Amino acid sequence: MNKIEIYTAQAIELLKQLISIESLSRNEDKAADLMEEFLKKKGLDVNRKGNNVWVWARAKHSNKPTILLNSHIDTVKPSSKWTYPPYTTTIEGDFLYGLGSNDAGGPLVSLLATFLLLAEEEQPYNLVYAATAEEEISGTNGVAIILEELGAIDLGIVGEPTDMQMAVGEKGLLVLDCEAKGKAGHAARNEGVNAIYEALHDIEWFRNYQFSEVSELFGPVKMTVTQVEAGSQHNVVPDTCKFVVDVRVNEKYRNQQVVDIIQSHVKCRVIPRSTRLNSSAIALEHPVVQKGLQLGRSYYGSPTTSDQALMNFTTLKMGPGHSGRSHTADEYIKLSEITEGVKIYYELLTDLKL
Repeated sequence: MNKIEIYTAQAIELLKQLISIESLSRNEDKAADLMEEFLKKKGLDVNRKGNNVWVWARAKHSNKPTILLNSHIDTVKPSSKWTYPPYTTTIEGDFLYGLGSNDAGGPLVSLLATFLLLAEEEQPYNLVYAATAEEEISGTNGVAIILEELGAIDLGIVGEPTDMQMAVGEKGLLVLDCEAKGKAGHAARNEGVNAIYEALHDIEWFRNYQFSEVSELFGPVKMTVTQVEAGSQHNVVPDTCKFVVDVRVNEKYRNQQVVDIIQSHVKCRVIPRSTRLNSSAIALEHPVVQKGLQLGRSYYGSPTTSDQALMNFTTLKMGPGHSGRSHTADEYIKLSEITEGVKIYYELLTDLKL
């Protein structure tokens, strides 16, 4: 076996162990323990904060750019529709079944194998690998709490299942709680101010407004009213109407910009649940994208949210596996996809000049 095959085989064995450990968001400690133990056995100086584990390939040089390889160790809960045991690895031919195998165990261990390969030789960049927590819930104790400790990052490779194609952009997400105010009164008389009618004007605005900046990857910012709540009984004019708006933000805007524009147009009160999950994009001219194209990779804009949204530096989302398998019963990844993933990651990043 050559060194790529050796590290790939080790990555697959590690994935099997990870699948056997329940690692739901906020309860990833045992999976983090396993990652820490694996890396220490490799003779690496392991850092840990909460359930986030990271290692540097070599001593950091101030005159070199820095590349971060990152994926997550947490999973969603298994649904009742599983026919395979979710916490047991089942291999049938090329198919490896198990909870978290595709999202994001395959990318996680493929990036780790790539990190170990790249660490054997001097690269024109500093290299750090991080296995992090709470991605599935966009939690506050995941990758965000270690970014300051990592220092300046010039490029992040975010390991998610993309069929090893390049997700060069990712939509941002806003959930808005909106509230229109009226005045209560008796429905039989001409009393009060109906909050539902007050809300209708704003709801119609959300339906029809078009943001000026349209993305080549994602098209326009998309706003959808998804929930409405008002009234206490049939004969009372409601004094409050609450509604929820789902907003998918293209890479032309930051989330706070979108909130400010919305609030300037509508009468209702608008409260974002969070503005943390911003859109992202990497220029097609970036060296990593250009090298990916040379390796036969295609690019696209991703509609799904990942830890990329929490990173305020240039990132590329890319990994083995298929996004459509994520969060499904009988989740799987192909062994050949992991093998291909390590090979392509290694070719992409070896001697990459930023």
